[in-house]
Amino acid sequence: MSKTLFDYHNHTYLCGHATGTAEEYVVAAIRLGLTEIGISDHIPMYWLPVDKRDPTIAMSEDKLESYVDTVLSLKSVYPEITIRLGIEADYIPGSEEKLERLLEQYPWDYVYGSVHFIDDWGFDNPEYAHRYEEWDLLELYEKYFEIIASAARSRLFDIIGHIDVIKKWGHEPLESPIELYKHVADVIAESGLAVELNTAGYRKPVGKLYPSGDLLRELVSREVDFVLGSDSHQPSEVGYRLEDALHEAQAYGAIRLVGFSQRRKFSMGQVE
Repeated sequence: MSKTLFDYHNHTYLCGHATGTAEEYVVAAIRLGLTEIGISDHIPMYWLPVDKRDPTIAMSEDKLESYVDTVLSLKSVYPEITIRLGIEADYIPGSEEKLERLLEQYPWDYVYGSVHFIDDWGFDNPEYAHRYEEWDLLELYEKYFEIIASAARSRLFDIIGHIDVIKKWGHEPLESPIELYKHVADVIAESGLAVELNTAGYRKPVGKLYPSGDLLRELVSREVDFVLGSDSHQPSEVGYRLEDALHEAQAYGAIRLVGFSQRRKFSMGQVE
């Protein structure tokens, strides 16, 4: 595997639906020859009362400090690879202040902003995938990307994760909503956020990179910065098809890769 590759999106057993310890993900990255590995587990469900939080969706708040300590301690144990402390934070409209207070307590290298919920619907959960049938797909996409745009404007995040995960189960409008994608790409470009090339989509029913097609084209054309992420939920998925993601994105132009340290962005080079 190329020495220029890195993987910023990796989960551990703490989130309740992944396997493996942070150390096992680090070891997997070293074996692959990655330059950097970021651990970015699911933040506690801060927007819900404690007794309503699902430990199979995200880590419980009492595990958050030990998660941070574990990842930080690995930096000195494995000096042969750069280890970044990240977190994947759900963006929930109306709960921005709660998230801000939680984020400011820890020394993150980067924070992913992701959307997994539309109101109370966890659309990426297979248990609730049937609810797609309740929607006109174009209206659903407009609603979803409205939340993505709000997340970008919130200034809470460094990276937008799996930006078009709404297509996960293969539900896509018959005609590509190009004007919607142009608007979202404009908002992202104006925000200065990075966007993740997330390879988990290759493993899902949709069988596509997040983002892909017209949305990816619009982002690349605006010279948006990108990071790489496998969204691994077991150590064997670390680095999954990162080179394929770069190759796919390059079809639309030069790709500006960036990394993060203490929430400051730096260049990881340009891929042409």
